[in-house]
Amino acid sequence: AFGMRPSGSAANTKQRAWLHGELASFGCQVSTDAGTAETPDGTVAMENIIAKFPGKSGRAIAITGHFDTKQLAGFLGANDGGSSTGTLLELARVLAGRPRIDDVYIVFFDGEEAVRDWSAADSVYGSRHLAAKWSADGTNRRLKALINVDMTGDRDLGIVDEYSSTASLRKLVWDSADALGYSALFLRQPSGVEDDHLPFIEAGVHALDLIDFDYGPGNAFWHTPQDTMDKLGAPSFDVIGNVLMRVIPE
Repeated sequence: AFGMRPSGSAANTKQRAWLHGELASFGCQVSTDAGTAETPDGTVAMENIIAKFPGKSGRAIAITGHFDTKQLAGFLGANDGGSSTGTLLELARVLAGRPRIDDVYIVFFDGEEAVRDWSAADSVYGSRHLAAKWSADGTNRRLKALINVDMTGDRDLGIVDEYSSTASLRKLVWDSADALGYSALFLRQPSGVEDDHLPFIEAGVHALDLIDFDYGPGNAFWHTPQDTMDKLGAPSFDVIGNVLMRVIPE
């Protein structure tokens, strides 16, 4: 309902304010990681949102995803930007008040999308910023795992076996999916996807990307005005949520 939500836009700012309100209602500790990014279109203000659920061990787990949308005419990003945001919000609601051993961070990234064309310099602005901050303040050293979700609302779900992701974490998640009866939805042919997990892998964190990168016939819905709510399926959200809720305590 906020419409197009590229980083630095008025709609993005309104969305962030709404997310803050939703997270506050769950009783979690909410903080921000704000900064500016130098993009091909100039300096853009961006802000990650971090919800923390404290544990007791001194170690931590992070579940992440992005909330911005690519700046394209008529692009609402129901799946690419919307599905990760919805998944993280529901995880925060479910985790609130539950006992836990480790800290759990639910992180909403701004600036995942390229402002123009995807490259190492023009992409994943928010995750690069937070990975550097967490390396400096020691948070990355406390992380057992970071799992990033992206484009997981597709009603025809097929999660990529992303080969840059940490092997032990891939095995844990795929084994959990198997145990829950979701084997057919978690693909077995490794392939590479550049996403918000990579800055953390480069920082030495065990990290994994959960993404469905085949959205519509021949990926026809990706980054088009066809990325709308009618293309999503509630069972896909259920699958991802159930897998994550099994993996977090493990």
